[in-house]
Amino acid sequence: MGEAKFHTVRGYQLLEQNKKLLTPAMEDYLEMIYRYSLAEDYLRVNTLSELLNVQASSVTKMIQKLHELGLIHYRKYGIISLTENGREIGQYLLERHNVLEKFLRMLSNDDSLLIETELIEHSISPETLDNIKVFNEYLSRKPEIMEDFQAFKTAYYRNDGA
Repeated sequence: MGEAKFHTVRGYQLLEQNKKLLTPAMEDYLEMIYRYSLAEDYLRVNTLSELLNVQASSVTKMIQKLHELGLIHYRKYGIISLTENGREIGQYLLERHNVLEKFLRMLSNDDSLLIETELIEHSISPETLDNIKVFNEYLSRKPEIMEDFQAFKTAYYRNDGA
């Protein structure tokens, strides 16, 4: 079987995590802060807590970590804003999310779309993400291919995949 070393999914996640500056949780916080920053200059801990459905104490801990990494400004009264570096990373994270969501939406309008996007976005390589982005663009320029795919998918499931 060659020189490849196989790991469990968690093993691959840990290997990849050691290569990255941010944990998946940090990415989620930064992406949400960036999303919010598109409409407002800053947000408060309580607002972020509501947006992410987590306790304010958890937000405070994570915000302190992101502040130490130089990605956000954290000021008195729980006011949070992005640094330039934080804004750049947040923009990438939101784009990554949108590319994957668009791709998955083309495959299905499933109720689990958000969950699947959130799970995939933390483990996809930048190269694969770029290829999906290009593929999304290709399909948007060739709607006949998507129509053909949808017809094929309908027939496939009607015939139980046979």
